[in-house]
Amino acid sequence: MFTPENLHQWDFDHVWHPFTQASEWETAGAPLIIERGEGCTLIDVNGKRYLDGISSLWTNVHGHNHPGLNAAIAAQLGQVSHSTLLGQSGVPSIVLAKRLSDLLERIDGDEAPLTRTFFSDSGSTAVEVALKMGFQYHQQTGGTQRCRFAALTEAYHGDTIGSVSVGGISLFHEIYRPMLFDAVRIPAPDHATPAEEEVCLVAARELFAAHGDELAALIVEPLVQGAAGMRMHSPEYLRAIIAMARDAGALIICDEVAVGFGRTGTMFAMEQVGCRPDIICLAKGITGGYMPLAATVVSTPIYDAFRGPYSDFRTLFHGHTYTGNALACASALASLDVFEAEQTLAHLPSKIAALSEALANLPGQHIAELRQKGMMAAAGLSHSLGAEARVGHRVAMAARNHGVIVRPLGDLIIFMPPLAMTEAEIQALGEGVAAAITDVLGA
Repeated sequence: MFTPENLHQWDFDHVWHPFTQASEWETAGAPLIIERGEGCTLIDVNGKRYLDGISSLWTNVHGHNHPGLNAAIAAQLGQVSHSTLLGQSGVPSIVLAKRLSDLLERIDGDEAPLTRTFFSDSGSTAVEVALKMGFQYHQQTGGTQRCRFAALTEAYHGDTIGSVSVGGISLFHEIYRPMLFDAVRIPAPDHATPAEEEVCLVAARELFAAHGDELAALIVEPLVQGAAGMRMHSPEYLRAIIAMARDAGALIICDEVAVGFGRTGTMFAMEQVGCRPDIICLAKGITGGYMPLAATVVSTPIYDAFRGPYSDFRTLFHGHTYTGNALACASALASLDVFEAEQTLAHLPSKIAALSEALANLPGQHIAELRQKGMMAAAGLSHSLGAEARVGHRVAMAARNHGVIVRPLGDLIIFMPPLAMTEAEIQALGEGVAAAITDVLGA
């Protein structure tokens, strides 16, 4: 039998936490250990309740312990929990692939519709397979010189080697530089101002002119670069660099792992851009935050480039043991049902407004800037302390004393509440963070 105390010790003795310095973790006191969830609230092993201000790392959509999602997973457990997609298929994965194809018709554009889904396990793997698809597509269609990828500055696409190679956050990636391939870095704006974007576009034109014939694909996080600190760019900027990439003969890969499934106010961020990618990567919210699942969805022309006799070896030799896992796909299908039944997208405008108000009510003397796109937001802290003071981290820790879970990115406090969070809960989230800022920086 375990207790909170021995769970703490076992954690220190046996768990390797992601993006966490062990020496700091083991000296910071008893860790927060979550035992259960109700709606948009998480409950720890001591019974204390916290608003989930980051959707359990940007994944939860409809709240925890949602009866519809619970029932769908339970029903699938009564059928089969997993069977491979190598050489056979499964009901939930087929139905989900069809529904994703139908949903992606929301993204308008002149390019071929997105119709073929490759399932994997995480956002990183969704991107990894997209890169391999993009590279192999050109190798099999006469573009054998196209061996490079273009990506935005400060990009984050995951933590596997290919996705890190197109990532651009030095803090996360620099140590691995000898293992990586070199990407062409397209300047990305920070604040989406027309003047800043025009400077970036001038530089982008020069880069595409110099390297366009080498490029297999351009990969972008549309509208919001989340892990970079909620860096924003406009649909106009995105349309411009996509047009440059297409003119150069490169494919377009859109990484909607963080921004998909309602986060920016529409089901997919690319709906607001008005052009269709060749490949889209989906994960995080795809299952409502319940199960690990990712999807890399491509157009029929991309898929057709992999057809041929087996002896031609045009097959995509890539796979995952749990590809198309039945429980995960059942969860994703249930999440899409909840989007419809609860009219999740229709209720977003008032929640987006509530989040804007919560940000505006943070203590202004300590706020350098506010960033928001839909239900994705960040508050930049203003202080005279150095980076070594880790003020953002201290504020996030202090927020727990006020019943709120948030995470920092440096001195940015990130707000990513579940789409199901009520206006009153969003207000409480903002009040908890405001109190934490005052605790750390004073009134």
